[in-house]
Amino acid sequence: MEMPDILNLIILVAIGLFAGVINTIAGGGSLLTLPMLIFLGLPPGVANGTNRIGIFIQSIFSIAGFKSKGINPSKFSLYLGISALVGSLIGAKIAIDIKGELFNRILAILMVFIVLFMVFKPKIDTEKLQERFEGKYLWLSILCFFFIGIYGGFIQAGVGIFILLALSSINRFSLVKSNAIKVVVVLIYTLAALAVFMYNDQINYLYGIVLAAGNAAGGWFASRWSVKKGDGLVKIFLIIMVVAMAIKLWLDQ
Repeated sequence: MEMPDILNLIILVAIGLFAGVINTIAGGGSLLTLPMLIFLGLPPGVANGTNRIGIFIQSIFSIAGFKSKGINPSKFSLYLGISALVGSLIGAKIAIDIKGELFNRILAILMVFIVLFMVFKPKIDTEKLQERFEGKYLWLSILCFFFIGIYGGFIQAGVGIFILLALSSINRFSLVKSNAIKVVVVLIYTLAALAVFMYNDQINYLYGIVLAAGNAAGGWFASRWSVKKGDGLVKIFLIIMVVAMAIKLWLDQ
């Protein structure tokens, strides 16, 4: 039985709020919002495009939240964002052309893989390491973020995790600084990906705007909140929800 529209909207706001917090703290919120949009009846391609509205608006509010705490965007963020933007155009085009059933299968596999990666990834104590963002490390980051942009343009889910991994391992930035850079990069490349989905009429604007309201609130509060609080609870919730959603996506063909 199809749920009433008003219930769908309430669910989207709630999921968007939680996803906004997850995305800003670490990454992986789209592992909840994207399958939920599909669960609510949107074709996979439309769900993928619709999710970008929430991500874009959330990024604006997250940047504002970081700025209110004295953390401002840097030129380094812009360099990485532009590189990711170019990649996202390629990824979004791939997402537009892929068949819905194959997209569901790919999403199901990636969801489980990303959650496992979140749980078992090695921790790097960046506070004791010297930052590296010039010379070869700048160009290595730009190249890395081009490929991250392809992935982000294609599916978005879990891209924040890869961004944080790149910034911590290549540039040795702290978690706070990495998150501040991440939201700028995501804002820039999502603008390009969103344009591709809009051009191809792959967006449900009502669901997208409602989801964005939740994303924005979650992004604003999380960006002003300590980025190290609640990580354990987030991981447990994600594991349960993502495994359940992945099974549904794999079987519901």
